[in-house]
Amino acid sequence: MSRVAVVKGERGHEPVYRALDLIDYRRALEGHERVLVKVNFITTKTWDTGATTDPMVVEAIIHRLKEIPVEVVVVESDATITNATKAFEVTGMAEMCDRNGVGWLNLRHEKPRVELEVPGYKTLKTIKVPRIVAESAVISAAKLKTHSETMVTLGMKNLFGLLPDKMKGRYHMRGMHKVITDINKVLPPAMTVVDGFMAMEGRGPVGGDPVKMDTIIAGADVVATDATAARAMGFDPHQIPHIRMAHEEGLGEIDGVEIVGDTLESVKRVFKRA
Repeated sequence: MSRVAVVKGERGHEPVYRALDLIDYRRALEGHERVLVKVNFITTKTWDTGATTDPMVVEAIIHRLKEIPVEVVVVESDATITNATKAFEVTGMAEMCDRNGVGWLNLRHEKPRVELEVPGYKTLKTIKVPRIVAESAVISAAKLKTHSETMVTLGMKNLFGLLPDKMKGRYHMRGMHKVITDINKVLPPAMTVVDGFMAMEGRGPVGGDPVKMDTIIAGADVVATDATAARAMGFDPHQIPHIRMAHEEGLGEIDGVEIVGDTLESVKRVFKRA
């Protein structure tokens, strides 16, 4: 049975620490020497808009990872309309990384790259990523928010940003739910931490309304974590194609998830759709 932590608490390190401890983050990262923390910088808007990953959440993750210890690098790549390097600076993420002695990378500029075959692919036969991505454990430090195309953007969707291409429109034309499933099949995250201190509802992933949720949702099973987060937003995860397809591909569980920490009911809110 997959375990997912749901923690209610005011913005700060402690709710993140509690969630990570509840899912046994040490075991999830066992055997890895380097961890990439993949943040969500679809825009240069700051965390309080609900659009981007909160540096406070990433800092708490870094503190726990230093106890293992492993090398930690915070990563994101450019998107069609977003310069990730600028986003690192203006959101305060770069300052937080520097203060904690942790590196950060814009994956668009990272070389060398490797091509990975996607077994039983749905739309992408191969994906090309920087070698550091293929050779590291990945933590998806995602946002709790709606999305106009994929309904939600959580742990699985966040990994789309591991692709170093700036012009990502060609992937949208392939069907984003299939693309997301293919990426997670070949690059499953070791752990997912969904930042719901300030979430977003309505016209996400950028133009929606911020929602103060004071919630962290975390797990080693990305499908179970996303399914739980979707339920916290009032969605049926079976109706979200990439979550359902990933479950059908054996990447994780949707039902029968063990919720630890606080109850799902204590954080649930029906989000306005995109």
